[in-house]
Amino acid sequence: MAGSSQPPAPEPLAESLSLALPHVTVAAQLHGPRDGVPVVALHGWLDNAASFSRLAAKLPGLRILALDLPGHGLSGHRPPGLGYHLWEYAHDVLMAAEALGWQRFSLLGHSMGAIVSVLLAGSMPERIARVGLIDGVLPQTGAPSRSPERLGQALRRSLRSRERKPLYPSIDDAVRARMGAGYPVSREAAERLTERGLVAIEGGFTWRSDPRLLAPTPMRLSDEHAKAFIAEVRCPVRLILAEQGIYADAAEQMAALPFECCWLPGGHHLHLDDETGADAVAAALLGFFSD
Repeated sequence: MAGSSQPPAPEPLAESLSLALPHVTVAAQLHGPRDGVPVVALHGWLDNAASFSRLAAKLPGLRILALDLPGHGLSGHRPPGLGYHLWEYAHDVLMAAEALGWQRFSLLGHSMGAIVSVLLAGSMPERIARVGLIDGVLPQTGAPSRSPERLGQALRRSLRSRERKPLYPSIDDAVRARMGAGYPVSREAAERLTERGLVAIEGGFTWRSDPRLLAPTPMRLSDEHAKAFIAEVRCPVRLILAEQGIYADAAEQMAALPFECCWLPGGHHLHLDDETGADAVAAALLGFFSD
């Protein structure tokens, strides 16, 4: 009927995957044709592989491995005594690619996953073909003079008894909590992330993620460290920035980066919040990984 709007086509089902790496078992979702261009997709802090569930179907011709990084989603947690540092995630990604036999591949990262992508591309340029970044590029840096104080905070926190996870009476309660936690997301985005991030326990539901992800970072890279990694990236990089995202007040700093930048309307999770944002991100990335 004229003037009527058609609902979006259903998304192709993703293939579930579990990779037993030498140091941890990671879960993932595989999208796209088996002979597609290999791309590893990395989500943000406290998110999971569902972060790319709306976007992946809009990027034809790619074989996208959307990982649950260790401590997140359905992946295993690191053993006691080990933490969740950016460079350790880079190692996880490399080992996952090794498990699939991907000697050269591209990266698609959001937020923390984008930062990990830059670290890996700068340190292993021979393995990375292209990098797509969504509202993430630079790690939080710190002055070397603050390092002893920061490490002390982390060590004191580690001596405390393990903190209890939040308990939600219903899935809807968890969804509403996720909508307002950290960087706010739409209800649809929260539902997608929650479906993969929750586990049923006595009395309700709680997050699968490792509580240690909330611990203070014991060490931060300096500004010089961050610039050094960026300078060593040898492949094409396309940086998609959200106009209402985390770099909204850093346009000058973003323009100074040696990467191709594109600003799009939306918040930090613009690729997941709604179809409009996902379509815009997909259009910005269309053809990039297969050029």
